[in-house]
Amino acid sequence: MSQTVSSRRPTASLGVRAGRVFRRDWQLWVLLLPTLAFFIVFSYFPMYGVQIAFRNYKAAFGITGSPWVGLKNFEKFFSSYYCGRMFANTFLLNLFGLLFGFPIPILLAIMLNQLNSKRFRGFTQTAIYVPHFISTVVLAGMIYLFFSPTNGIINSLIRLAGGKPIYFIMEPGWFRPLYIGSDIWQNAGWNTILYIATLTGIDPQLYEAATIDGATRWDKIKHIDIPHLIPISVMMLILNCGSLLSSNTDKALLLQTSGNMAVSDILGVYVYNVGIAASKPQPSYAAAIGLCLNVINFGIIVLVNTVSRRLSDISLF
Repeated sequence: MSQTVSSRRPTASLGVRAGRVFRRDWQLWVLLLPTLAFFIVFSYFPMYGVQIAFRNYKAAFGITGSPWVGLKNFEKFFSSYYCGRMFANTFLLNLFGLLFGFPIPILLAIMLNQLNSKRFRGFTQTAIYVPHFISTVVLAGMIYLFFSPTNGIINSLIRLAGGKPIYFIMEPGWFRPLYIGSDIWQNAGWNTILYIATLTGIDPQLYEAATIDGATRWDKIKHIDIPHLIPISVMMLILNCGSLLSSNTDKALLLQTSGNMAVSDILGVYVYNVGIAASKPQPSYAAAIGLCLNVINFGIIVLVNTVSRRLSDISLF
């Protein structure tokens, strides 16, 4: 009897403490409710529909009424002729985008932090933020106009230099540079926000002490800015590695032509084509592909996070 009573006491005390915390901070919990409701409704509740990846989904029968097919949709995808090519195209596109695009916001943040004029710094930040708000459709239209072989500004400059016009949109070798370059131009400025916030939070006394010790501007960047940016940069790198198989499907679809199909045929476009655009959509097949990609992306995050924790003691979890 004493053992039963003693085993219940910690549970009761825990409940009492939880009640006290809730009564003390109930306003904060109320403020948190909309966020919790958002994630429950739009992130967790839709997970119920993941099961269509294991069914032959028919809208007339509903999710639970559709026949169960197990791993048939996954087997169909991995045995498809272009599966390897689509995986390679998607991975390489995102890998090159990460290699070339990830350091640029960090460099921009460091350069902006070195500007002494607040007015010029504010103008520069606004100028590099603006492209982020351009829609994907408009951006694709700009690419078609600027790189047009007839009257595009790029080919006009090539003609002036004595060269021959290049049909950028049709050539496979130019798809990735156009895709990655436009993505950097559009999002690099916006991605500096987090790094600028980190640099703004540095104690000004560190810079003052460095100045007194005779440190140059490069010394301050090397010994103050970069060490403070490393933790947040590593965490952002881990998160970005979790999307190595996820691309901007809208832009890839808009930039895809018959000429660059060999490199622009990525997984996101394929899922769109078989799940929505096909004459006979296959929602179960598309859901199976999406689930597979999410599982792989999650595995990459766990792997990169584990490596980062062992090498630098910096990790997300």
